[in-house]
Amino acid sequence: MAEGAAFLKAVELRLLRSSLSHFHSPPPPIPHPLIESLVDSIERGRYADVLSSSEATQLLFGFADSWEFDDSIEGASRFYDEVERSIDRFLRSDSEAWLQVLDDGGGDDMDVEFRYALLMCLGVAALLAFTQQNVTGPVGNYSPFPVLIGSKDRPVNGGVQWDAWALSQLTSVGCGLLGKFSLLQYIVYAKLLLSKSRDLSKAVMDIGRIGNRTTSWWLCRLTLLQQRISDELSSSLYELLKIFRDETLLHFGKSENIMDYWGSMSYKEEALMIASVAYLEAAILEYKYGRVDDSRSHLDFAEKSCGLQLFLTGALGFRTAHQVDPKAQMVLITDTDQQNHGNESPMDSTLAHVLDHTSENNGDPNTNADHDFCDILMRPRLVEGGNDGQVNGIGKNVALTATQQAVVLAQCLHLSRRSRDDELSRWEMAPYIEAIDAQQQSYFTIRNFCDLLRIRWESTRSRTKQRALLMMDKVVEGVNVDLPGVAERIKFSYGVYVPTIPALKKEYGEILVSCGLIGEALKIFEDLELWDNLIYCYRILEKKAAAVDLINARLLVIPTDPKLWCSLGDVTNNDAYYEKALEVSNNKSVRAKRSLARSAYNRKDYETSKSLWEAAMAQNSFYPEGWFALGFAALKAGDYEKALDGFTQTVLFDPENGDAWNNIACLHLKKKKTKEAFVAFREALKFKRNRWELWANYSKVAFDIGNIGQALEATKKVLELPGNKGIDVELLEKVMEKIEEKSSESAVTSNSDSTPENSREIDFLLGMVGNILQLAIRGGGSEDLWGLYARWHKIKGDLLMCKEALLKQIRSYQGVDMWHDLERFKKFARASLQLCQVCMEIASSTGSRSELAWAERHLSNAIKQAVDFSCTEEFRDLQNCLNKVQNQ
Repeated sequence: MAEGAAFLKAVELRLLRSSLSHFHSPPPPIPHPLIESLVDSIERGRYADVLSSSEATQLLFGFADSWEFDDSIEGASRFYDEVERSIDRFLRSDSEAWLQVLDDGGGDDMDVEFRYALLMCLGVAALLAFTQQNVTGPVGNYSPFPVLIGSKDRPVNGGVQWDAWALSQLTSVGCGLLGKFSLLQYIVYAKLLLSKSRDLSKAVMDIGRIGNRTTSWWLCRLTLLQQRISDELSSSLYELLKIFRDETLLHFGKSENIMDYWGSMSYKEEALMIASVAYLEAAILEYKYGRVDDSRSHLDFAEKSCGLQLFLTGALGFRTAHQVDPKAQMVLITDTDQQNHGNESPMDSTLAHVLDHTSENNGDPNTNADHDFCDILMRPRLVEGGNDGQVNGIGKNVALTATQQAVVLAQCLHLSRRSRDDELSRWEMAPYIEAIDAQQQSYFTIRNFCDLLRIRWESTRSRTKQRALLMMDKVVEGVNVDLPGVAERIKFSYGVYVPTIPALKKEYGEILVSCGLIGEALKIFEDLELWDNLIYCYRILEKKAAAVDLINARLLVIPTDPKLWCSLGDVTNNDAYYEKALEVSNNKSVRAKRSLARSAYNRKDYETSKSLWEAAMAQNSFYPEGWFALGFAALKAGDYEKALDGFTQTVLFDPENGDAWNNIACLHLKKKKTKEAFVAFREALKFKRNRWELWANYSKVAFDIGNIGQALEATKKVLELPGNKGIDVELLEKVMEKIEEKSSESAVTSNSDSTPENSREIDFLLGMVGNILQLAIRGGGSEDLWGLYARWHKIKGDLLMCKEALLKQIRSYQGVDMWHDLERFKKFARASLQLCQVCMEIASSTGSRSELAWAERHLSNAIKQAVDFSCTEEFRDLQNCLNKVQNQ
């Protein structure tokens, strides 16, 4: 089986190399002339030749010669169903033959390997053709059909409905497309070929023999590309990506596994590069889905595998052309392991005249090439001859391989996810951008991505915005130029997060809008069929009617496009158009369901809103705003379990959503789960620290679980925040009772049994309560606050201050209305009794009769005025207290 295995492995290695960096090693020979021809065409970027190969088409899809073309969705469905059956027949028989070979322990299995190699060549060619047409450029002259229908002499024309069928296949994951893409059938066709090949070879791989392992890697690239052309994240695509990613890293995450698989066809340097790229692409995948920690972990592995170490340091330099004094500049230092990676070439030397970046500015950071109007240097000019020898060499450029350059740029992606999108985070990315910008040679895709990162950074600064616009214009124009060729552009097109061509043009349009060039942006958005952006521009121009007319005109051409109906619903605020979108999409338009759910919520039809949100999230769960809206609708509808599920899913996607954490805490409170509520409130307060309502709720929950210190800290925070409605006196009452209880226990405990920890805890709590009461009283103390303040002074042992506080509490109660309000009188009576009790204690300790005389006068006056309440228990208590004072 060795000859057949080596045959398929050679095909896999050469196809993988076609998308990676150049290595100075001869390609492994392929003994079959047809496969050799197909692989050679792929390496040269002639993907159309592969897909239009009559010999390959005849072997796989002989039925296509006589297929009766029908330009309809049903016709496309029938054709690709037959394509799938043909692939099954082509592979199924050889799968049985392969297993037979394994059972026999030998035999001629070249035909088996040939069939899998043929499918891989066609699948990879279709994927790379789609990538060329929609990501890297230049736009090629491709047939709309990836399978040769009829013959080259009588080509089939049309195919609009077939593209509509392919669009429905791609949007079945619950997402629309981010603009207008071409060759949609190609990516569906590539997925069909590669998936069938992988599924039918799994059995061979599982029993430990050779299978086409790189198929999982190509499927991971294809699925991620499908996600990138979608207008939002898809949960079903992520589940697939996790499977393909894990298989890829299992087989290609270690250089040892790579060397074992390809043997003498590869070597250590190449194996390390392949392992690095595998982790790099996994990091990009996790970045796309916002998994910051996983992305960072994969980036670390990629950095280690490619022999790269990155350090940020500071150095004096000049940032502008007219700057007089040098300022501190952030600079990236790259430390490379040349021994392990010295054989990788950053580019093909035959294309140096095309990709040599230094020809623009001769490597001089003082030169701005075509942007002389801008006095901001492209890279800082560092001061030479510093005191530190190491710092003195910072400005010297270290030649990085293509893999290392891609890893450096990937750091910018991590920085953008790790922190907020503000000016500081963009300046943190600057050293990485400038380090790659200083490289003399880079692949087209890597250079383009570096320029895009610079454009995104400089477009936010007024002094460099014009340069960013001109650079963006140049990048967009560069997509359509002939040089460099597609074979060079395709390299590292999956290893850097370069946007698709429609996404690039959309970004260009947004920059034009920010510069006030709305007319130019309108043309771009209309060509890309980005109706939402188009509506936004028309609203800026106050031409809402023009947007409606344009969408209606497009609906006359494509009446079955649910995205158009939804856009029309957005601009007219009419639910009928969303319902029409559901109708034409066979109830699959997630956007229409979301819009109808929002409309139902605004009408206060919470049950309908909840049901629609559930249906939308069932189709695509990667939408944090949808989970939050579902939780809120369920909360309003009284379905607390569903509301809790919605908010919980929200924080799983967005752990920094303070409102969702707050709602989770409140729902836990409703269910009497105070510990869970405490944890949720604590998370909410990390992101909503200026919401006094959150602090008030947090204080209650903290007290309920016995954390009095946290409860008091939260209560104090409530008082410090503006707009608060005062503190919770009832909570302070409970805290005071706890402190009094602890103080009384400490008083009756013998000295030998008491512990310093108890005393320190009481002192700490008393200090906290005192600070809170003083803050509250400064803002205007109420009767209850003065009562608490008096109790606090009594615990502290300050009877005179306790008397003053009680006196202020009594005066707060006094007034004309008190003698006609029973409840107010009762509070007055209780405070008076406490005051007189304190007076008797003061008299007992000092021997002074003045306190008793004051208490006697106060009680006598109170009894005289409270004749209307003579039948109450509080009135009798006042009389008894008067007798007691008189008998002292």
